[in-house]
Amino acid sequence: MAYKILIIDDEPDIRTLIRYNLIKEGFLVEEAENGQDGIEKALSWIPDLIILDVMMPKMDGMEACELLRAEKKLSHTLITFLTARTEEYSQIAGLDSGADDYISKPIKPKLLVSKINALLRRNSRQSEKDKKEQGSDLIIDRNKYLVYFKNEELVLPRKEFELLALLYDNLDNVCTRETILTNIWGADVVVGDRTIDVHIRKLREKLGDKRIKTIKGIGYKLKP
Repeated sequence: MAYKILIIDDEPDIRTLIRYNLIKEGFLVEEAENGQDGIEKALSWIPDLIILDVMMPKMDGMEACELLRAEKKLSHTLITFLTARTEEYSQIAGLDSGADDYISKPIKPKLLVSKINALLRRNSRQSEKDKKEQGSDLIIDRNKYLVYFKNEELVLPRKEFELLALLYDNLDNVCTRETILTNIWGADVVVGDRTIDVHIRKLREKLGDKRIKTIKGIGYKLKP
C-alpha cells in the first residue's frame, strides 16, 4: 500500500515540485495552501506524513503543527517542517512544537525523498514495536520519566530509569555490559561491573526476579 503524504505550503511552485517528485516515487499526494486548510485536509484524509511549511499566511507552521499534534486521529502521522530559516533556534522550535524532522529550502529532490523514506521506515519499525508491546504489563513514558508496571506507577532514579529504558528498547535481546556502560554512564566515565549489578538488583526488586535475565559473562536482557 502506498504511503499518503500531505503538502502544506502557500507557494504553488514548491507544492508542484514536491508533488512531482513524490508521485514519481509512488506516494499518494494531497495539497493545502495554508495551515487551516491543511488541518482540515489532514483530519479527513489521515496522511502518513505531512510536509509543513513554517512561514505561511493565516496560520504559520509552528501553530499548525501544535494543533495537528493535539489531534488523536493523527497520533501516528509524521510531520516534517519545510523551512528556509536555517538558524538553529528555528530548527529547535520546530521540533519542540512536535515535528519529527525538518527539510531546508531550496529543496533538493533526492535529499527530500531520502529523508521522507528514512522517516517512514523509522515510523514503520516503531509501529511494529508498538504492536509487540500491546498488552504488556510494563510501559515506559520517556517524556515524564515514569514507569507503569501492572497498572501501578513507579518513579525510578534516573540511572535506573535509563537502564530499564535501554533494556526495554532491546526487548528480549541481550544488552552487553559494554553497551550498558557506554549508553548509561558514558565511555569517559570509569564505572565498575558492581555498579551495573546494583542497579539491576534494584530493578529486580521492583519488577520481580524473572523479568530481567542474566546472560552470564555477557550482560542482561528484559523478557516480554
